[in-house]
Amino acid sequence: MVEFKFEHQDFKCPEALNDRALNDNSLGDIRFRKLLGPKQWSALPAAVRTRFSKRVKGGESTIYKGYVVKTEMNHAGRIFANALRMIGAPLPLYRHNAEAPAIVTVTEDADYKGQFWSRQYGPGKKKGHGFPQTIQSSKQFSGPTGLEEYIGYGIGMTLRLAVEDETLAFYSGRYFLRAMGKRLLLPIWLSHLTLRVGHADHGDGWFEFSLELEHPWFGTLMDQRVMFRDAAS
Repeated sequence: MVEFKFEHQDFKCPEALNDRALNDNSLGDIRFRKLLGPKQWSALPAAVRTRFSKRVKGGESTIYKGYVVKTEMNHAGRIFANALRMIGAPLPLYRHNAEAPAIVTVTEDADYKGQFWSRQYGPGKKKGHGFPQTIQSSKQFSGPTGLEEYIGYGIGMTLRLAVEDETLAFYSGRYFLRAMGKRLLLPIWLSHLTLRVGHADHGDGWFEFSLELEHPWFGTLMDQRVMFRDAAS
């Protein structure tokens, strides 16, 4: 039997954000910097700090263009990714789509003080059709870790930030369902599903987006690498 557990919402951010600082345009967007702390933030390359402190007005977007380096998944990963089609396909579906075009758009969500992320990937030359896949999510600076990501239908996960070898890494925490004003923790076995998203600078305006999905029982479900560059470059 699947059990759900209520999570009380009387949590606090690890470091409360200063509203006055958030509204100071001279500082840029300090939300990611506050979550990492001074030591980890300073360990990031300057280009990464610039991208994640860019202040964007509500409703405006930043666009990055690039190409897929690789998208690999094992059998369990393919089943899992396709099963999630029922909630909007939040994981890549196309394999073997190296060199396919890719675009990521980050839009400021002024209403919920977060960001909308939209990633679009081409199907690759072997697929025989020209329809890209679009993956959408919403990041909100809230919850017990200070950052959460929602993938639709009220399903979300807490995120933890880390700096590893000059790469900004996002790690999944607990998965939950928000419904009727409550947060329901999803079954504990889902917490063994570790999602790691990385942002690594490669110089000359290029950076690598990586997505790795691991499970202790089923191994590496998915491994995707995509190169992006600022559209204005």
